[in-house]
Amino acid sequence: MSLVCLGVSGGIGAYKAVEVARLLQKRGHEVQAVMTRSARKFVGPVTFEAITRRPVITGQFAPGLNSNVEHIALASGADLLLVAPATANIIGKFANGIADDFLTSLHLATRAPILMAPAMNTNMWEHPAVQENMRRLTARGVRFVDPGEGYLACGWIGKGRLAEPEAIAAAADRLLRPAQTLVGQRVLVTAGPTYEDLDPVRYIGNRSSGRMGFAIADAAVARGAEVRLVVGPTSVAPPAGMNEVAHVRSASEMHAAVMAWRDWASVIVMAAAVADYTPAEGTADAKIAKGGPMTMPLVRTRDILMELGAARGDERRPLLVGFAAETSDAVSKAQEKLARKHVDLIVANDVTAPGAGFDVETNQVALVSAGGVRELPLLPKREVADAILDRVQDLIGAERARVASRR
Repeated sequence: MSLVCLGVSGGIGAYKAVEVARLLQKRGHEVQAVMTRSARKFVGPVTFEAITRRPVITGQFAPGLNSNVEHIALASGADLLLVAPATANIIGKFANGIADDFLTSLHLATRAPILMAPAMNTNMWEHPAVQENMRRLTARGVRFVDPGEGYLACGWIGKGRLAEPEAIAAAADRLLRPAQTLVGQRVLVTAGPTYEDLDPVRYIGNRSSGRMGFAIADAAVARGAEVRLVVGPTSVAPPAGMNEVAHVRSASEMHAAVMAWRDWASVIVMAAAVADYTPAEGTADAKIAKGGPMTMPLVRTRDILMELGAARGDERRPLLVGFAAETSDAVSKAQEKLARKHVDLIVANDVTAPGAGFDVETNQVALVSAGGVRELPLLPKREVADAILDRVQDLIGAERARVASRR
């Protein structure tokens, strides 16, 4: 169990830090909240005390013997200093070695890894002084969780809002759990749906949120892999730590992105729910007018997983993982797909099962390979991702043993 010092500075995103604390605890970490004076204008210390079950540190000099060196004691015991939100002010203080409160003094005293999640107005984020301060901190080894884009508290639209709590907690967890079981592997993951446009307004799509693919990508990064992500349209933010992210919309765009990176990858996980059909005549230039019954011919999209299996021939590289989302006989259909598409592992799930469909935080799957079937109970998708990668690691080890025996 690790001790995370959660520094909360004065921004509207401070309320999200409460959820960050909860998610860190859910991952098995202890959390000690440290709040600046400005942070307490947005969230009360009692909220963090209720979540962390620890007194919140709010000042440099608390009453009591030797209280003025508490930041030294905490600095020695901390496994990670996480600042969320990190305002332009606190980033500037860290970059320039200013120590005028408990949090900034803790920064100078600790030798633990430091992770910062910036949050500020778009113009502040883009200001050369802020960017220079971040470059300076990066050169010293400080890690950052990039802010998101969208509506800001000030009413602007742009980059600068605090990253989602799950992304922050995941980034912190990766720093605290440096299990490097996939070091040297290059993992390509697809996630989310594809949309096949009928006209400028309508499309054929599905309810995939991308959460399962994102969980796999996040777990692979945590194990030391280089990860590239191809993601279709989704409202869920991709996890932090990706080497590259390609955003696509249609099945043909996803096909092109995967094929462009195929030779780079040692493992490809096709978790995306790629549309099977697309309009035969392409996308209409203008909105199709309403009328009576309409018939629209559709044609099959290219089967990305099957092409990957065919392209490698008798080789076992890249290792291929597919998904089979079914409404009945999921395991038997996955076994058929395993052989027909010449892949190594199929993750089968019945999307009609409670808690295992699209756009939920959990999943219940069966891992189908030539070595047999392993059925998992209903689990959070991050735990499902770990089980999938455990099996991937087994398959990598088996292939290495096979190659070694032929020498």
